[in-house]
Amino acid sequence: QAQLVESGGGYVQTGGSLRLSCAASRSILSINTMGWYRQAPGKRRELVARITRAGWTVYADSVKGRFTISRDNANNTVNLQMNSLKPEDTAVYYCTDFDDWGQGTQVTVSS
Repeated sequence: QAQLVESGGGYVQTGGSLRLSCAASRSILSINTMGWYRQAPGKRRELVARITRAGWTVYADSVKGRFTISRDNANNTVNLQMNSLKPEDTAVYYCTDFDDWGQGTQVTVSS
């Protein structure tokens, strides 16, 4: 079991950028897929992006071309670079290894 801790959330204006980081309490070399999900108020949690150990990535259509997921196996972190942010990106963002979940970090984008 891995403890996952997200950081990097905050408040930005439309068009701004944020970089989220997820630190795992154990090596992520043995974890095939890691991902970021988000949940907006009143909505279901949805996949934002995921990345395999080999570096294959999948993105939600709504974030393609704006968000980039990456993993640093040496430092046991998974990052999400978010550019050109929109108000509809406002949500709590969660990191997961598809067994465990972090506590979430709030991202708020003002219009």
